[in-house]
Amino acid sequence: MEELLRVGIISSTHGIHGEVKVFPTTEKIERFKKLKQVILDTGEQQRTLEVERVKFFKQFVILKFKGIDNINEIEPYRGKDLLVTREYAIPLEEGEYFIVDLIGLRVVSDQGKELGILKDVLQTGANDVYIVERKEGKDLLIPAILQCILKTDLEEKQMTVHLLDGLEDL
Repeated sequence: MEELLRVGIISSTHGIHGEVKVFPTTEKIERFKKLKQVILDTGEQQRTLEVERVKFFKQFVILKFKGIDNINEIEPYRGKDLLVTREYAIPLEEGEYFIVDLIGLRVVSDQGKELGILKDVLQTGANDVYIVERKEGKDLLIPAILQCILKTDLEEKQMTVHLLDGLEDL
């Protein structure tokens, strides 16, 4: 399991005093209120930043980091990921999973048929859709609803699903 979880992406600077506009990649945007530090992934290295101030603007989070007080200091990090360790991740409810933990699971039907490997998750707003890469043919799209997702076993790295009529034909 990945030890670092992405909570946002720096989309742009905000003002001239080192604030950034962050596109949140977490469902619970209010989690930023309690966030004390983040790890900035520059692509070449990781840097821990202490959060000084948090504001919200439309669907974005505005963050100010301690020690970064100038637009020129933060500008190079546009488009970079903000991460947290699992220790600082928000607790999940029963039946909830981090997307990063689902990627790579073997997907089998309730009939025992091997369907493929879960390669991505589409977040549509209504419900997530799991993209299963098949050995042959095009990807299989499975809605992440109770009628379809029967069991998720992270230890066994397997997901058991029920395919509604017509899903394999899409």
